[in-house]
Amino acid sequence: MGKVSLQIKATLENVDEIAPNHPDYNYLLKMKCTNCGEVSDKWHDVSEARTYPTKMGKKDTHFLAKCKLCGRESSVDIVQGSNGSYTLECQGNFKSIVTFECRGFEPIEFSPGPGWKVKVRETGNVFDADLSEKEWVEYDEELGESFGIYEFASQFVKVK
Repeated sequence: MGKVSLQIKATLENVDEIAPNHPDYNYLLKMKCTNCGEVSDKWHDVSEARTYPTKMGKKDTHFLAKCKLCGRESSVDIVQGSNGSYTLECQGNFKSIVTFECRGFEPIEFSPGPGWKVKVRETGNVFDADLSEKEWVEYDEELGESFGIYEFASQFVKVK
């Protein structure tokens, strides 16, 4: 399969930047087997904080599973140094926030879930956010205004 980047876009209100809480963030993904085309019905979490030994034993991987249909063992790794953030300047456009090295599985759907860091524009205060509902609103006492993330969307793109 090769490398696949997860891109996000959102509308930000009084927010400078959002980013997954790297390296502990759990990317919740639905996978498709590239061998037989079977699509997982469950969400799988991929995190840099956890690794699993591969069958070959040459290196560890961030996600390892067998396809339920064809039984093929496949893996997904987070490419080191590929973690990024989404900023106010990106608003309205898709931007890559992480790249996965995929062998046998292809991510086809992403659920943002909890574990996001949100930096408020005026104060620089950082809040923890749960984007499970694909939007999030909070009130900054220091700023005296609400801030939020709306219209969260994601897509996967193949990269070289």
